[in-house]
Amino acid sequence: MKKSTNTALIAGAALAVLTSVSTAKPNDQLRISADASASQKQSFNAWVQGAEISGRKDKCFGIALSAENDCAAGPGTSCQGTSTVDFQGNAWTYAPKGTCEHILTPEGPASKTALDRNLPK
Repeated sequence: MKKSTNTALIAGAALAVLTSVSTAKPNDQLRISADASASQKQSFNAWVQGAEISGRKDKCFGIALSAENDCAAGPGTSCQGTSTVDFQGNAWTYAPKGTCEHILTPEGPASKTALDRNLPK
C-alpha cells in the first residue's frame, strides 16, 4: 500500500508540474523585422494570432508586458508573471525558434540574452 501511495504522489506531482507550465502569450505591440525569412515571419504571425508554439522555441528577452513573462526572468522577478515593467530587459517569454532576433518592440529589438533596459527600480 505504501509503495502505491508513493507512486501515486509522485505521478500527481509530475502531472501538476507539467500542467502548470504555460507559455506567456505575445502582445499586439510586437513586430517582426523586414529581414526575417518567410518561414520566420509565418511562425511569428501564427504565434501573434494565438497559435501555440509548436516545436522548438527560444527564450526571448524584452518582449513581455508587465506580469506576462515566462518563468525565471532574472533579478526583480522570480517566476512566471512577475515582471513589473513592460518590455523589461531581464524578463523573457518563449518565442518561436529563430524569431527572437527579428522581433521589434516599442522599446527596441528583442534579444536571446538579457537586456539592460526597462529594469525595475
